[in-house]
Amino acid sequence: MTKLTIDDLQIRGKKVLVRVDFNVPIADGRVADDTRITAALPTIRKITDGEGAAILMSHLGRPKGAPDARYSLAPVAVRLGELLGQAVGFAPDCTGDEARSLAHRLRPGDVLLLENLRFHREEEANAPDFALKLAALGDLYVNDAFGSAHRAHASTAAIAALFENPAAGCLMERELEFLGGALSRPARPFVAILGGAKIAGKIDVILNLFAKVDRILIGGGMAFTFLKAQGREVGRSQVEQDRLEMAREILGRSDAEKIVLPVDCVVARSIENPKEPSTVPIDAIPRDRMGLDIGPATVDRFAAALAGAGTILWNGPMGVFEVKEFASGTLNIALAVANATDAGAVSIIGGGDSAAAVAATGTADRMSHISTGGGASLEFLEGKELPGVCALKDRES
Repeated sequence: MTKLTIDDLQIRGKKVLVRVDFNVPIADGRVADDTRITAALPTIRKITDGEGAAILMSHLGRPKGAPDARYSLAPVAVRLGELLGQAVGFAPDCTGDEARSLAHRLRPGDVLLLENLRFHREEEANAPDFALKLAALGDLYVNDAFGSAHRAHASTAAIAALFENPAAGCLMERELEFLGGALSRPARPFVAILGGAKIAGKIDVILNLFAKVDRILIGGGMAFTFLKAQGREVGRSQVEQDRLEMAREILGRSDAEKIVLPVDCVVARSIENPKEPSTVPIDAIPRDRMGLDIGPATVDRFAAALAGAGTILWNGPMGVFEVKEFASGTLNIALAVANATDAGAVSIIGGGDSAAAVAATGTADRMSHISTGGGASLEFLEGKELPGVCALKDRES
């Protein structure tokens, strides 16, 4: 870990301004999924147990730079209070007289949540004046929002320059240690599992991982572009025509044997008409059908590649996971990753549908790390520098 962390700060008697990621689903005025809130609890408790006061700031949804009751963080304050077992104050704005007054009155052990940062256009514009207003509320700054670290916004980038020792929170530190460790010092064999609908969003991930991994298992819709690039008949399966040449180039690499593609798949006439799906070999996809999940032979093939792995990185579903008829492949891969973790592998789940599959199979507590940052983790795996991480102070060597 090359960045300062919350453990490097003197918290006692200080007001700690913490950028968290509370971008959670709200249904009927209540938090529908508190995973991201729970993930921030270690940092919040470290502050309150250390006799500091925590001032939390986050965005929620896309309110287009103006107050919108649909995107209020008020329900989050209620749920956070339930999880912490204490009252959580709520500021009706993230700047202004009332926010300053509430922050000023905080005592050691108190927690205050500010209203949605994106109710101000200046947040996404990374405006220095807005960052200055936020910074005035606290004595120290901690970024614990890995899921927002790939955005250069006022609360993640501009604000850090206003503090002497901007530091990473517990969650940020954990994300960087697991993802950074996988890329720089993986236990081997290192196996990556990549899925999802399109190659387009993951080309840079594939290219960056090539030199680092021992195997790349490719499922989901993106597999059919690779299969088509091999000259196979894929029926009506999704193919990115504009990425075929790129797929051919990747398959033509001298180390292309690292890529493991499906050998069978579950097909149907359409996603909308999932009745009577069937499993066929990859070379026998009917012209009027589309591949919508990996088949059992592919699950076995992928599971064999995972057995004995030292490090596993998984990002993206193996099929149209949200439709039960095409969820089996993803669910079985989740079980295979869990089994490999039980056997000693370090497993890193890249959020989104992969995390949902882990939750659906009840294997979350068997995984080494489940990332809270979908877009951020992808950009990190692409080898990009994340603005919210770059803005934190480097630890002296």
